[in-house]
Amino acid sequence: MLTMSFDYINALLKKPTKRTPIWVMRQAGRYLPEYRATRAKAGDFLTLCKSPELACEVTMQPIDRFDLDAAILFSDILTIPDAMNLGLYFSEGEGPKFSNPIQSLADIEKLPTDINNELTYVFDGVSTIKKALNNRVPLIGFSGSPWTLATYMIEGGSSKTFANTKKMLFNNPDALHLLLEKLAQSVIAYLNQQILSGANSVMIFDTWGGVLSKQNYLDFSLNYMAKIVKSVKAQHPTIPITLFSKNGGKHLSHIADTGCDGIGIDWTIELAQAQQQVGDKVAIQGNLDPAVLYATPEVIEREVKKVLSQFKGDTGHIFNLGHGITPDVDPENMKVLVDCVHKFSSR
Repeated sequence: MLTMSFDYINALLKKPTKRTPIWVMRQAGRYLPEYRATRAKAGDFLTLCKSPELACEVTMQPIDRFDLDAAILFSDILTIPDAMNLGLYFSEGEGPKFSNPIQSLADIEKLPTDINNELTYVFDGVSTIKKALNNRVPLIGFSGSPWTLATYMIEGGSSKTFANTKKMLFNNPDALHLLLEKLAQSVIAYLNQQILSGANSVMIFDTWGGVLSKQNYLDFSLNYMAKIVKSVKAQHPTIPITLFSKNGGKHLSHIADTGCDGIGIDWTIELAQAQQQVGDKVAIQGNLDPAVLYATPEVIEREVKKVLSQFKGDTGHIFNLGHGITPDVDPENMKVLVDCVHKFSSR
């Protein structure tokens, strides 16, 4: 699929790179004035996600502005539950909501899993972006993890306590496992089709894995991500897969055993600690605190050097924030970040 060597792909495969590659979670987003203009043109967030041309436009905006080493598909993790007819909508200032949340085993049993036909706009977006990139940088496709998707589907939106999901986990674990299995099968088909449409690597975002105890994390989150890795690798053995569990630093050795190529870490664990847990099994992506981008260029440079110095080895590190870039960051500070990573990591 690749017609040229990319530092981002090489780093994921632990091959030599000219410099430490960098991309940033939510690099296409509200901190960019050009993104805000395109979103206004779209009218609302879901329309923006569901228009391949507009999704391509916002995906390319940070690539055109900064010297980034990868593009990531502009989409949302909740595309799969939306395709399952749960009635996704976005309330201004409140985030995603579902008008038909999961409330019973019967609700789970009637969920469709063969939903790629409802997601053609995503695959059209991937192929449109791939053409626009013209091999400048690789394209990352992605999905939410089954556990994370399930929390939104059961809670009906974002949650601080995950009360309904954890009630199901403890009171009716079989029902939750059925939901997670259905979601895993949908994610497998979804990622496979993103790859067929042109994605050079894929990533699974497990935003809420960190709210679980260790055994529940292994049983209800990582177990299903491991199934996805195995199935996608069976179809596309050369495509690198990255797993990211927010607040998952204590689980890294288990994550590395899934067969994934890379692990994303947040800023609550240092790179050196992460390397101690995973050895040379996988590449590591991370892990600057996004709040550093509120600081002066001098502080950003200092913190970049600190992260780069923590990684021991010549390859296998992809620089990223520990979570998504925040909307009120000055784009000039993003440029400082990207340029510093390249300047201080050049071979």
